[in-house]
Amino acid sequence: MSITSDEVNFLIYRYLLESGFQHTAFTFGLESHVHQTSINGTLVPPGALITVIQKGLQYVEAEASIAEDGSLLDEKDIPHLSLVDAVMHAPLSTRPSKTKMESTASLQTASDVPEDTRKNDGGEPMDVERHMSSAAAAVDFHPSKVSILQGHQSEVFTCAWSPTGDTLVSGSGDSTACLWKLTQDGSHDQPIVLPHEPVGGASQEFSRDVTTVHWNLDGTLLATGSYDGVARLWTSEGELKTSLVHHTGPIFALKWNAKGNYIVTGGVDKTAVVWDVQSGEVKQQFSHHKAPTLDVDWQNNSSFASCSTDKLIHVCRLGADRPIRTFQGHKNGVNAIKWDPSATLLASCSDDHTAKIWSMKQESWLHNLHEHSGDIYTLQWSPTGPGSSNPSANLMLATYVMFLTTNGNYVQASHFIVGGVVL
Repeated sequence: MSITSDEVNFLIYRYLLESGFQHTAFTFGLESHVHQTSINGTLVPPGALITVIQKGLQYVEAEASIAEDGSLLDEKDIPHLSLVDAVMHAPLSTRPSKTKMESTASLQTASDVPEDTRKNDGGEPMDVERHMSSAAAAVDFHPSKVSILQGHQSEVFTCAWSPTGDTLVSGSGDSTACLWKLTQDGSHDQPIVLPHEPVGGASQEFSRDVTTVHWNLDGTLLATGSYDGVARLWTSEGELKTSLVHHTGPIFALKWNAKGNYIVTGGVDKTAVVWDVQSGEVKQQFSHHKAPTLDVDWQNNSSFASCSTDKLIHVCRLGADRPIRTFQGHKNGVNAIKWDPSATLLASCSDDHTAKIWSMKQESWLHNLHEHSGDIYTLQWSPTGPGSSNPSANLMLATYVMFLTTNGNYVQASHFIVGGVVL
């Protein structure tokens, strides 16, 4: 059995994608040239790297069960190794024999776990209820209630329901998006495939993986963004309407405004670009970030927010040369942002394990939510509270963290009730 660096790099690249580290995967893939290898990614099963590591760990455990004199150790004497233990494990020549182990007494001590002493870092008093959940509390659905949509030839990175409710779009690493027409009973026809072909003027250095999708308000037009830096507009029937070429690297986020006349895109080239949908031309480019732009979200038809790995959030307005507000307080890259239904509160989440809520009325954060113990990748406001169709219900914010363990994915989610906050 042989192992090449290309194979190792590809498995690491796939692990990063499957774990949700899309931006890290992009950087690693670019530097390791994984897209230039001959490896057929469709033949590599999910979790391949973890599977290989687990098998290696089982081998090390088997090796550790043999004493120096060649005898098998008692089961109680066989160490249960973590991955770090495995790479630090003593070689066979330094292990004691079974006899020596039997004559050696060991003492295990446990240190007290310090209490959580984290404190609220300031800001206004929080009228916030916190609720945590994990995969252990997940609800199982009967197989008859689940529809499996098969059609992509590689990983699916993103999906979104049409506002009409009967069409789902999915974006994949196979350089396609698929439109799935579903009925109330979950049945569906073959998907309409939206191929992302090479576009003149766009960078050919990158793959055309579809990284982000978004419908306009009435579901008549779909926008997709991909690694080649092109945003494409499609009809609801899958016809390519236009290709928007300006970014010099992958697009990580795009959004329609409510009116449907502008789209904002953000990408690895550190910029956010507002496009005039009718003409297909750039309305304005915003180059305020010092690192890749990871997410964008419209506040209204002419103002939007953008966030970046530079730890900053800018609120920009068409026609203005500088941000009308800059929020800073995160200690690591900001992965996602979202305005609440009233467009007065902006939520953000970060690799610093916190989510924060900001108000245009002040520069510092309004609430600092630090319940998670891992990087927070995405968040979503509930369709409740002021500005929504359910104004009397509490406004809630949901955040999401995923850990990849040797036993599979562990999902940690939380939601915060922020109803009753006086702003």
